[in-house]
Amino acid sequence: MVVQATLSWFTVAARDLPWRRAECTPWGVLVSEVMLQQTQVDRVVPIWQAWLARWPTPADLAATDLATVLRAWGRLGYPRRAQRLHSASIVITQQHGGQVPEQDDALRALPGVGEYTAAAVRAFAFGQPAVVLDTNVRRVIARACEGTALPLPHLTNAERILATTLLESASVAGARWSAAVMELGALICTARNPRCGDCPIRAYCTWYRTDMPDNAGPRRQQPRFAGSDRQVRGLILARLREGSMPTETIDLIWPDAEQRMRALTALQAEGLVVQKRGRYALPSS
Repeated sequence: MVVQATLSWFTVAARDLPWRRAECTPWGVLVSEVMLQQTQVDRVVPIWQAWLARWPTPADLAATDLATVLRAWGRLGYPRRAQRLHSASIVITQQHGGQVPEQDDALRALPGVGEYTAAAVRAFAFGQPAVVLDTNVRRVIARACEGTALPLPHLTNAERILATTLLESASVAGARWSAAVMELGALICTARNPRCGDCPIRAYCTWYRTDMPDNAGPRRQQPRFAGSDRQVRGLILARLREGSMPTETIDLIWPDAEQRMRALTALQAEGLVVQKRGRYALPSS
């Protein structure tokens, strides 16, 4: 009943996201999944649309230098995702004839693609019955089936088994079920202030029927962005997207010299920044 009720709800409640449309290619799905990692949907949509208009195929992106890719990524955050997506496009072009592979092992061999992203591409791009387990899906399953407020911090094999059972009960609608339960977690069964009154599976939810116990234990605190190394990295990259800069200009970006150098050194180690003749710049390839 959980599966069927969720699928029925999804039919009328699903958001019209561009990567869900029939004309979206597997490449478009892969790009969306990488962009959506730790980033809200409303921030991703315009960047995704611009990205696909500019680089509609992996070969198009592979032929572009990394500096251009990083500039196009803009302020989407976590720029290593852009770097890895660029690297993945090269692998797809050189090893897979320019087509995103369907096989799990081939997908997981791509730079930046792990268990979740490979499963999502298999399900949403190719309609395969893949077990897709992101934070939203895990939370819905934990509440509905196990009666716990939140899943454990790390994915367990028991969760995979339970998710597989639900997927199999969806039968031919397996890929649609994956999208539906993810949407339910994103819109209704949220981590904080869930909208249980609007939930299509409320009558079958173990957590709701047991008065929603707060049994999740201490919640992890989101690291503060303001003043963090991540903020410094972002400021450095934002300036370098405008052009190369000498060391003395970099020094003006952040007052704490030790933290500034730590962020800059990390960016260089990751290949996101290069130093040439006393100036810092985005990498050209």
